[in-house]
Amino acid sequence: MIKKVRPISKILGVKLDRLGENAVLEKVVGWLKTDKKRYIVTVNPEILVAANKDEEFKRVLNQADMAIIDGVGLVWALRIKGYQGIERVAGADLMNKLIAKASSGRKRVFLLGGGSGVVQRAREILKQKHPRLKIEVETGPIDITKTSKKQDLIIRQKINRFKPDLLFVAFGHQKQEIWIARNLRYLKVKVAMGVGGSFDYLVEPNLRAPKWVQELQFEWLWRLVKQPWRFKRQVALIEFVFRLVF
Repeated sequence: MIKKVRPISKILGVKLDRLGENAVLEKVVGWLKTDKKRYIVTVNPEILVAANKDEEFKRVLNQADMAIIDGVGLVWALRIKGYQGIERVAGADLMNKLIAKASSGRKRVFLLGGGSGVVQRAREILKQKHPRLKIEVETGPIDITKTSKKQDLIIRQKINRFKPDLLFVAFGHQKQEIWIARNLRYLKVKVAMGVGGSFDYLVEPNLRAPKWVQELQFEWLWRLVKQPWRFKRQVALIEFVFRLVF
């Protein structure tokens, strides 16, 4: 059998998989049929800027089994490089579709992080939508960077008792990816993925831009209007363009 070549490009030294949503879903569903542990990262301009300031974070991104293009800025950058048919794969949408497939395929899902009360509410919403879904949740620490080895062990033990096929971690970018990379070898999971604020979108759907706004590629502006505190984070977009040009 001829091994398929992974379609990868690099932006600012970070690998990106040039796969559309359907191809990503097909690949991950295939992974769930094996025993190998894998992790997915969702990459946007803000994450690339952070990775270029933190070598450990860049290494974690580049060692991921899949790095999806979750940012309009990355789509534009790859198109400028000459790649055709590039599309954004939103992490929140991918998570929801993987959960739907997990429900129909009788796979187990674990949600970790998301803040006090959010992850429990997310579980209730998902159970209402997918009654057959096997799901467990854990809020986790307020600041994952300040946890002790004992606290990490307690989290891993809870995950391992449930033995999920899919683990979604919402500690915020950089923290969640590094936590997954450091703990994956101890976890009884098949696929782990950092999902940022995706649990919040389940609980408060109005935080997510309507489809027509997404299609116009102004979701970032919608989020800024809804969450003005994100202004400082949007400055990373300017830095991203600067790093690309210079």
